[in-house]
Amino acid sequence: MQRASRLKRELSLLTTEPPPGITCWQNENQLDNLQAQILGGADTPYEKGIFNLEIVVPERYPFEPPKIRFLTPIYHPNIDSAGRICLDVLKLPPKGAWRPALNISTLLTSIQLLMAEPNPDDPLMADISSEYKYNKQLFLLNAKEWTEKYASQ
Repeated sequence: MQRASRLKRELSLLTTEPPPGITCWQNENQLDNLQAQILGGADTPYEKGIFNLEIVVPERYPFEPPKIRFLTPIYHPNIDSAGRICLDVLKLPPKGAWRPALNISTLLTSIQLLMAEPNPDDPLMADISSEYKYNKQLFLLNAKEWTEKYASQ
């Protein structure tokens, strides 16, 4: 019961006061299956892109983090081809930094931040990571191309 009321509260807050560039909604009245969209930030290679994400809320939420993955392909060192995201707040301690005080809004904001500032030292995609580190111009070019190809409306 606690999970359902918390999710309802979070969703209503995401609807009335969404973080800039982020929208989130229920998938066909299923509280544990959400959809989100993140707009690519200005001055990033993802600018003007609209990225769709899937959020699956586990039974033990908020004591366990939601499973979030990109449905829109994105060229990024911390996001793999299956859309999985390497981000500490999406994992439980000791490896991760998830805490029940966090919520879906803070997670989506953290993902938006990760898009703007990749962490090449903790990559899911080693090749993209080394490109980001050692040939940033090529990385930016590839990321822009992917954004135009997959995330443009």
